[in-house]
Amino acid sequence: AAGRPAPACVLGIDLGTTSVKAALVVGTERGHVVAESCSRETQAHTSSLEAGPQGMEQNVRRIIRALNECLAALPQQQLQRVSHIGISGQMHGIVFWRRDQGCRWTECGTGPTFEPQEVSHLITWQDGRCSPTFLSSLPVPQSHISLATGFGCATVYWYLKKSPDFLKSYDAAGTIHDYVVAMLCDLKKPLMSVQNATSWGYFNSRNKSWNTDVLKKSGFPVHLLPEVGDPGSIAGRTICAWHGIPKGTEVGIALGDFQCSVYSCLTERTDAVLNISTSAQLTVSMPPGFQPPETPDPSSAVTYFPYFNGDYLAVAASLNGGNVLATFVDMVARWTEELGLQIQESAIYAKIIKAALAQNDSKLSVHPTIFGERHIPEQLASVTSIAVSELSLGHVTRALCRGIVENLCSMLPVQRLVETGVSRILGSGSALARNEVLRQEVERIFPFPVVYGKDVDAAVGAAMVM
Repeated sequence: AAGRPAPACVLGIDLGTTSVKAALVVGTERGHVVAESCSRETQAHTSSLEAGPQGMEQNVRRIIRALNECLAALPQQQLQRVSHIGISGQMHGIVFWRRDQGCRWTECGTGPTFEPQEVSHLITWQDGRCSPTFLSSLPVPQSHISLATGFGCATVYWYLKKSPDFLKSYDAAGTIHDYVVAMLCDLKKPLMSVQNATSWGYFNSRNKSWNTDVLKKSGFPVHLLPEVGDPGSIAGRTICAWHGIPKGTEVGIALGDFQCSVYSCLTERTDAVLNISTSAQLTVSMPPGFQPPETPDPSSAVTYFPYFNGDYLAVAASLNGGNVLATFVDMVARWTEELGLQIQESAIYAKIIKAALAQNDSKLSVHPTIFGERHIPEQLASVTSIAVSELSLGHVTRALCRGIVENLCSMLPVQRLVETGVSRILGSGSALARNEVLRQEVERIFPFPVVYGKDVDAAVGAAMVM
């Protein structure tokens, strides 16, 4: 192989709820191989002045800073050989910007990069400002997906009713990953995939169009809605040599992080994918040609997500995953602090996992839905079967991990997986990759062999789509 030019590679990026991940993927005779990968925590959560404690917002500058740190950590020689860029990210959320002032390109140590300029905070999928009463006051969407708080269009309606001047400052909107694609390619009008559009609400995935008639009648600012394209299509080309990646590199339309996680590992229709990162999902493929019902069943725990090539996934999409464990760790840290002691959250995490591994079982029963669920938002968490013998940190952590998996299983039961012909579970997502107790509980609850992926699944999937 001496003297032969090094192969081109694809850069996959995932802009997650808590971290940014990047992976350089090379195609080989054995399939796709991850040549290099990098992850950086965003630490982007910030308070919402308008929405108060119900709001969940992130600072876009911090997200882009984490993205720049990720790319600066990857080998320059390989970045110079990137032929395509695939980008995924957290669905449902929305960020607003001014088209002519969305970013400013500057020089950094690894070449040109962009910095956000006239950009709002990202209002994330976890945002709770739209109460059930508020949502019920909105027009009924022509969509197979029930509208929920944290969905982009619901958030726009909230601003329209509560703070209309906010919307007047901006003339473009998208998910955080749509924003990055728009900046890289200098898109005059944001472009969004069917996957992301469906996640905003008021989008008909059958005819791939926004419910513009419904929206216009209620005074919705439809000029903020992006154009929509098919997942896997090209959005544009980079306008600068971004971190050494050649100018003119093709950039794919931004994709859903969940769909990319599934794409990175799903090879057979008999596989089910279990993803646990900040939230959690259990999914199976629907047969080719399947179309979702015209109207949603609001009480159903299963939603149909657009996938690739016109296919759909049946998904139990839980709001309660790794975020439940993070909240538990935060609670322990606060209690410790109130007792006059100091301990790092990372140290607490390691200790509770170790303690849980020492407890094979726990009769304690934890229903972990501290963040509610979209199909039953009013049902919160509970703990039952509390006995004196079950109060150790190990027992509680073990029961909490089991509760997260059992909650998903209650949404898409084993019996339905069997009926669908599932023969294997593919495990993916950061929480599952880092937590052996969760993996043990998955294997205990599901009567199928389980195969695990990596921490950068969504980034790898975004690269593979390209």
